Amino acid sequence: MRELFIYYRSQSAHAATVQSRVHEFQAALCRAHPGLVARLLRRPEERHGLLTWMETYAIEPMAPSCRLDDDLQQQIERHAACLKGLLDGERHTEVFLPCAC
Repeated sequence: MRELFIYYRSQSAHAATVQSRVHEFQAALCRAHPGLVARLLRRPEERHGLLTWMETYAIEPMAPSCRLDDDLQQQIERHAACLKGLLDGERHTEVFLPCAC
């Protein structure tokens, strides 16, 4: 199963709005896709007036019917359109796979 890590920057003045909007759309996505685990992280320090944000998406191991596939990834990006005008630069998506132990 793959996991998504999406990072981007915003002006620190937009922090409350970015946080609120991301929490809103992540909650909607989790309601629509039981088993989806979504988190929002932020670097503690500000650089040149910018904050760095990280959204993470994974599937609970006990939710076999939920898949983090291309369709769900596109849904995430459609929801994230609400951040337009608040970000400094692009959203960058990284996909990782778990390693077998």
